[in-house]
Amino acid sequence: MSDPRDPFDPGEPGVPLEPGVPLEPSEPLGPVELNVPESARRLADGEWHRLHPATPFLRGGIAFVAIIGVIVVNARDVFLDVIFGGGSRELRFFERFAESSLLILAILAVVVILLLSVGGFYLSWRMHTFRITDELVEVRSGILFRTNRRGRLDRIQGINISRPFLARLFGAAKLEVNVAGQDANVELAYLGSKGADDLRLAILQLASGTRAAEAAAIAGPAALPGVGGLVESRVNELLAPELDPNTAPPESIVRIGIPRLIGSLLLSGPTVFAILAAIGIITTVITTGDVGWIFIILPGFLGLAGYLGSRLTRSLRYSIASTADGIRVGYGLLSTTNETLPPGRIHAVEVSQPLMWRPAGWWEIKINTASQAASSSGATAKTTLLPVGDMADVHRVLQLILPSLADDKSRELLECGLAAGAHDDDYVTSPKRAAWLRWFSWRRNGFVLISDAVALRKGAIWRSLVLVPQARMQSVSMNEGPLLRRMGLAELRIHTVAGPISATIGALDRDDVVRFFDEVEHAAVHAAGVDTSHRWRSAGANTESPAPTTPEGQA
Repeated sequence: MSDPRDPFDPGEPGVPLEPGVPLEPSEPLGPVELNVPESARRLADGEWHRLHPATPFLRGGIAFVAIIGVIVVNARDVFLDVIFGGGSRELRFFERFAESSLLILAILAVVVILLLSVGGFYLSWRMHTFRITDELVEVRSGILFRTNRRGRLDRIQGINISRPFLARLFGAAKLEVNVAGQDANVELAYLGSKGADDLRLAILQLASGTRAAEAAAIAGPAALPGVGGLVESRVNELLAPELDPNTAPPESIVRIGIPRLIGSLLLSGPTVFAILAAIGIITTVITTGDVGWIFIILPGFLGLAGYLGSRLTRSLRYSIASTADGIRVGYGLLSTTNETLPPGRIHAVEVSQPLMWRPAGWWEIKINTASQAASSSGATAKTTLLPVGDMADVHRVLQLILPSLADDKSRELLECGLAAGAHDDDYVTSPKRAAWLRWFSWRRNGFVLISDAVALRKGAIWRSLVLVPQARMQSVSMNEGPLLRRMGLAELRIHTVAGPISATIGALDRDDVVRFFDEVEHAAVHAAGVDTSHRWRSAGANTESPAPTTPEGQA
């Protein structure tokens, strides 16, 4: 009977060297029991393993095949000219070349180049190995110049799996472990598509503090491999939803509709600017009769169209959900990407509303994480958690990030932080004398402690609300320039990891900022002391949120 298994994905994401035989001796790491499929458990045993057999082709062989295709096409044309005649310039050139004594040498050179290329691809695959221990993920690569990258499990900020369209045809996926630090990510490209998901679960379980005794309570038994053929398996992968319905509770999933996504792109700043520029150019052409302006602005419009098209295709099938190992973000149509952000890895959150989105009631959510490496897949979800959503979506996403904000009091303060105009609420706002510096926003400009986070509300025309978890705060500073000092004002800054969000708010009363120092000092120390999000599955992890700290004078 023929083997129905997929030859490119034989039930495991990598190709072990030999069953039970490591590539080189390594120190024993001790038994680590994980409740994941057997294929992923074998790859997390601390031994060295290889990647998907199609990795050399997916990483560099496509260009080589394209060159071979060009040569074959030209050879076909010459062959047709020889059979049917025509006497083209290329044919005359090859006839003279064939009559010379260099033809055999040229054929030998082509054969040698082909053999060297195939051998180089094979050696690069043989020398590209990885291992996963209970402490780190390590990758070694290179033939002449060796490269070694390591990422500690306790510094993982997220795990991203991207599936480019061509890789999906081969049943392969790229797994990228985002580690805290500048350009510190560790990439496994490529693994088996199904095995990449299983391996991510294994890495997250190791990073979460899972104990062998608890593993049985975390996940059910591993699923049996399918018996479909290769074509059926690929079709199922291409048509399957990005997020498995069994992975997250349905009520926690946030999705973006295509009409809203297109509307947000049309009402974005670059699009509005391009429309105004087009109106100006058309008016100029009609007035002066000089059509040269059209050719000047055409490259800019082509670039804008490419940018908007790229954002649209990357944001299709966008979904956000809560899983046992953190927030899962997925998007993409032909090439798909999904990322899991473990608990406690988000250092700051900003909810903002561009001016043109205000009539529709749409918002955008961005985050700061400790991983600052650029994604090889060009994913925008590194910092954008919700590209566009209404108020209900905002509340659901914020509750995924900070579950302690689910109570009525926190929800009320969040709504006050996002609402327009001045409100009689618990926010400590700028004094009236700050109107000289904040003409429109001094009534909204303020801060408050919400449960286990600090909220900074600012902006009247472009409204935004910045949330910083107290356990993630690194320091707090107060700045006073010559003008602010004379006006009795100060600027408040909460330091977090680098990112698109700046947790800064200015034009506050100096005495209010000084009192905030004392309040946030005790709140941050308490939150950091009870925080166990970095070991979210360990037996000693406290799943309860820190006790809310309320500033003096607040209800």
